[in-house]
Amino acid sequence: MKIEKYNQRLLAILGTVGVIFLIIALIAFVSMWALELGRYSDDDIDTGILSQEKIEQLQQENKREQVISYETPRLIDTLNSVYIIPVSHKTLGEPEDIDESLNAMSSGGLFEKVDMRYTNYFYGAFNNIIVYKPELDDFKKLFDKRVNFNEIQTEYFEDDIFLLLSVSEKDTFKDGVINLKDYKTLYIYSMGTGELKTVAIEGTDVFQFKVLNTGKDIAIRFGIDKNKDGKYEEHNEPTIIKKYDFETGSLVDIVDQKVNAEMQRTLEGTK
Repeated sequence: MKIEKYNQRLLAILGTVGVIFLIIALIAFVSMWALELGRYSDDDIDTGILSQEKIEQLQQENKREQVISYETPRLIDTLNSVYIIPVSHKTLGEPEDIDESLNAMSSGGLFEKVDMRYTNYFYGAFNNIIVYKPELDDFKKLFDKRVNFNEIQTEYFEDDIFLLLSVSEKDTFKDGVINLKDYKTLYIYSMGTGELKTVAIEGTDVFQFKVLNTGKDIAIRFGIDKNKDGKYEEHNEPTIIKKYDFETGSLVDIVDQKVNAEMQRTLEGTK
């Protein structure tokens, strides 16, 4: 009788251990399957570069389906103010002629290390700003026209404070509303001088900007409205990146046009 009870207990223990082992094995299998699935998501497929066979087919028609696009500069060396600019690509809604201008315009003119200079943000649904100085009982409104913006960025310098605003001014998307779907202009207000500057390129959208750590110059990503529908589509329309010189008011390319063209030819397989 004692031996029989012992055997029953032993079988119960072994059965429990077996069930636990099977559960652990199942969890491990599911985890490995999920990781493998995550490595090759639909997004990864959508954002990959085209195969050699595909670009050869497009070349026969003198077409391209992808164009290079620039990401926001990332500060990697604070001491020496060194940035990297990731170069990505966008898959167009439909193929375009290779001879067409890369950005439909001429050259003319968030996870990174925080800059030493202080930056602050305010979010909401705004249509104006009042600059108020209570000690002088003085106030000033920035806009005398109808505008829309959702973020106020402040940049603190030793000798000044900037207000930076990405502002929609016109119903470029033609949906009856002036909102963030429309082209935006960068407004820079200096608290020190009281001057309001604007930065824009015709037919583009101020998509993102960053004050560089070397001074008051600003790196700006302009979204290119390839299909000219009045709205920049981040998913399949590219960006260009330029530097705004605050002192001179000039807008210059950060990436040399020769290098830009070389990378585009490499991407589309014509190099």
